[in-house]
Amino acid sequence: MSEAPHMLHHLSLGVRDLARSATFYDAVLGALGYVRVWADDEAIGYGVAGGGDLLAIKLRPGATPPGPGFHLAFGAPSQEAVQAFHAAAMTHYGADNGPAGLRPHYGAHYYAAFVIDPDGHQLEAVVNRPAEP
Repeated sequence: MSEAPHMLHHLSLGVRDLARSATFYDAVLGALGYVRVWADDEAIGYGVAGGGDLLAIKLRPGATPPGPGFHLAFGAPSQEAVQAFHAAAMTHYGADNGPAGLRPHYGAHYYAAFVIDPDGHQLEAVVNRPAEP
């Protein structure tokens, strides 16, 4: 029996200014351990070093974010990485949508930060396990 595929292969987000968005995503995804895995004049793919893209940002001059209720959550390796994600967003064209901290209404160990990217996409970084000593 073969292994089931991942539910999502990758996601793409439209952005109005590729250079500005690249600055933002390089910083926030770098804080979580992700890197650019490819780039061209109209798009950039991010993922794990040596792997394929899991997220792509694509230049679309008329891009607008999805409607209310949509957000994209990135897995973080630690609470410190969640904090670094939030700090990077605040210094690279992002907006605060909830600082790093425990969210006990989501679970006893749910530690997350929420930001808005330069195009209005709502993003989260989360780690959901006990903090390491």
